[in-house]
Order: sequence, then structure tokens, then C-alpha cells
Amino acid sequence: MNEQIVILDFGSQYTQVIARRIRECNVYSTILHFNTPAATIAALKPSGIILSGGPSSVYAKHAPLPDKGIFELGVPVLGICYGVQIFAHFLGGKVEKGLKREYGKGTLTVKNPSCALFAKLPKELQVWNSHGDKLTKIPKGFKAVAATENSEFAAIENRARKFFGLQFHPEVVHTPRGREVYANFVHGVCECGRNWTMRNYVEQAVEEIRAQVGTERVILGLSGGVDSSVAAALLHKAIGDQLTCIFVNNGVLRAREAEVVQEVFGRNFKIKLQYEESSKLFLSRLKGVTDPERKRKIIGRTFIEVFQAATKRAGKAKFLAQGTLYPDVIESVPIGGNPAALIKSHHNVGGLPKNMKFALVEPLKCLFKDEVRQLGLELGLPKEIVWRQPFPGPGLAVRILGEVTPSRCEILRNADAIVVEEMKLSGLYYKIWQSFAVLLPVRSVGVMGDERTYEYTIAIRAVESQDGMTADWVKLPYDILEKLASRIINEVKGVNRCVFDITSKPPGTIEWE
Repeated sequence: MNEQIVILDFGSQYTQVIARRIRECNVYSTILHFNTPAATIAALKPSGIILSGGPSSVYAKHAPLPDKGIFELGVPVLGICYGVQIFAHFLGGKVEKGLKREYGKGTLTVKNPSCALFAKLPKELQVWNSHGDKLTKIPKGFKAVAATENSEFAAIENRARKFFGLQFHPEVVHTPRGREVYANFVHGVCECGRNWTMRNYVEQAVEEIRAQVGTERVILGLSGGVDSSVAAALLHKAIGDQLTCIFVNNGVLRAREAEVVQEVFGRNFKIKLQYEESSKLFLSRLKGVTDPERKRKIIGRTFIEVFQAATKRAGKAKFLAQGTLYPDVIESVPIGGNPAALIKSHHNVGGLPKNMKFALVEPLKCLFKDEVRQLGLELGLPKEIVWRQPFPGPGLAVRILGEVTPSRCEILRNADAIVVEEMKLSGLYYKIWQSFAVLLPVRSVGVMGDERTYEYTIAIRAVESQDGMTADWVKLPYDILEKLASRIINEVKGVNRCVFDITSKPPGTIEWE
């Protein structure tokens, strides 16, 4: 990565969004804790620095403050909201409590169109504000270049030093032309090219993996999900047969999951794949268990046991690969109190115990989820894997309410396969977050032919979400619902009734257990 923008995080809820906006400009961005030493930042040779927003006041007792040396590195600096206060604090301006908070949509009037941030943008812009404090005196060497209804210093610049401050948030969707503001900063001010592409990243990642691994062997727990699948394809491109993937069939997988993984990775990619058939073991331990939390713990513990034994059979390996993504490793600044570096715990494969003596390889740790999907396509993975919907770690066990049995797994697996097939045929599968079937422990009377039946009920779930934290139920067209119910009742033995779940999250959860 020759060119990159460093983002210092002061606790803003939008910090990751800033990083995404920079990468959308085809420039690499990295998020660092606000108090990262200037010398450490200088060693990265950044093309520019962005100071994120944050909930603090720069004059508060424990206000998060950066190393003042960042202003002496000779690179452009852009301060967003709280970042403007940082300029004022270090360079001689003044910030005061606003008489009224400026929150929500506002109109920005550009007073000096020659400012590089507003190149090729109209004189008036809709922007999104979120601040209580406001700049009342600009630092020496700065000039006001734009104003809002509530602030005459909504945008400031020190043209000679290439320092810029914005009182609004260009990164959010509520600032419609905000991406262009960031593009003007990274391309026009920082003079970055457009070199951050998945094609370039593959070459760089391959080199880094080879440098880290050398001639040692690597083990990867392959689940068939997007992250582990892309990690497997990238590692294989880098080190070939030094990689062994272990796939555990726990008996609660989706229809044809085991076959698809073996077909794609074993036969097509020629990846060394160790298949562990453990269905009977998992299902025997789930027998009679109805509590959802107990199900999860049994599956987690059993996975660790099976995976540990499998790694021993795989032979000696120094490294364990994980599909950790960038949001999982970003240092996060807690809001309120005394900010301190908090590193999110990594998504260990099944929560592996510490006594497994492996060094970690995390080939996706600087990528966001959508970038992982782009990488998967670049590596030649089929769309069906790259764009598949999320699937819970405990699998169908948390979509079978009540006891998990082989026969109930078969019923749900068949019903869920119909949901996936029909959603793909409708064109909706790749447009929404999740769509799946749930088996309810409810039997009801039905009539099929001339016979009365007493069979199970299937619930159909379809939700739209950005990150799984909140979700709205999808208003599926009646003809699709009719097709789903008709096919499931006619084709899945043991089901005579279908219902559609219209609960959002909150108050419900996406999964039923």
C-alpha cells in the first residue's frame, strides 16, 4: 500500500463510515487510536490524516487529544466536527457551547468556492450536523470558507498548510454530496491516485501471506460461509498445498452444504480439504435438549473437540488462519469516561481454547465485508458462495424450536432449500439480508387429499438489514408467499401449514432462538 489515509478515532459512531468513504475513492484507509504517537503515524508515510468526530468536548477533563506532532508531519489534515475543536485547541482558536445544538439536516453555503474541498460542487449543499459545541474563533492562519444557519465557521481552511476543518459530517448519507468532499480531499489535496482495488490487493496480500508463513503449514476451519471461503481461496493462491482446510459436518447444515464445499474447494480449486463427518456425534449430544442456550453450548464445545482432533490428524502446522474482518480488530474508543484502547475480541473459530498452540494468519483483517465479497469474485469464487446470506454458527439447531432430531433436521433442511430456491428465482435473494425457514414445535390439523393430517408448521422469515443489529421484515409479494407455502406443504413430508413472520428487530430477533 503506497498511498493511504490515516484516520484518528475520537469515538465517533461514524469513524468506520469515514474509512469506507475513503476506500470508495479507491484509496486505502486505516483507523488508528486517537493518541497514536506522531512518529508511528509518520512511519506509515500517510498521504493525509483525518481527525474523526466524537462525543467529547475538547475542554472536558478527560478529553481525547492527539499527539500535537501530527501537525508537524507536513501532510494534509482534515478535521471533522470534534476534529475542528482539535485544531482550535492546538493552533489557537476557540470553541464554546452553542446557544442551540445543531443536529440534523442543514444548508451549507460555500463562501469561497476556490477551497479545494468544494471543487466542482454547488454553492449550497445539504449537510448533516451533529454537535453542541461550536467554533467561535478560528485559529491563526485559517479562513472561513463556508457557513451554515448556526455557524459562520462551518468549514475552515489553512491553505498554506493544507489543513481543513468541517463542522458537519460528509460521510453520512444525509450529506448527499459528501463523498465528493472526501474525493476532493484525497485526490485534489492529498494527490492520491486510485490504486486501492481488489486486483491490486490480491497481489499485495499474496506477498504478505508468503512473507509471514514462509514454508510452514497453515490450517483453516472452513465453514462454507463468505469469510472463511474467501480466506481459503486467498491463502491457497498464496501458499497452495501448504494450506489444509478442515470442514466439520455437524449435522445441522443447510441442504447440500457439505457437497457444495467439497465440490467448490476440493474438486474445483484443488484445495487440500479434510472432511470431518460428525453429524451423529453432534445430534446424539443434542438429543432431548430444548433450551436454545444449551444447544449453542453443546454445539460449540463439540466443535472444539472435533476440530482439535482433526488438527492433530492434519499433521504438524504452525499457523491457524481465521477470517477476521477489519471491524473486528479496529481499536474502539468508548464514549464517556476516560477513553482507552479497547480491541474487540477476534472471532476465533468456534471459540478455540488457548492451549491450541498456533500463530494466527488473518488475511482479511484489513477488509470490510463488502470488500471481502469483491475479493471473493476477484479470486474466482462462485456468486452463490460470495453473496450467500448469513447463517448462524449453531446452524439449523437454532431454527428448530424444541428438540433437534435427524427427522426434524431433514424437514427443515428441505423446507429451507425451497425458500432459498424461490427467493433466488424471484431475484430477491441477493437483495435482502436473510430469508429462511423455521420449524415450529406446533402440530395442527390439515386436510391433504381425502385424509386428515396432523403435521408440523413452518414459519418463513425474510428481513432487510445493514448489519444485523436492527432489521425490518420484508413485504414479500403475495405470489411469492403463495408459491413458498404451496411448494413447502406439497413437497416437504411432515408439514401441512405455513406462516409468515412479520416481526422486526427490535422487538424480536432475526433468528427465532
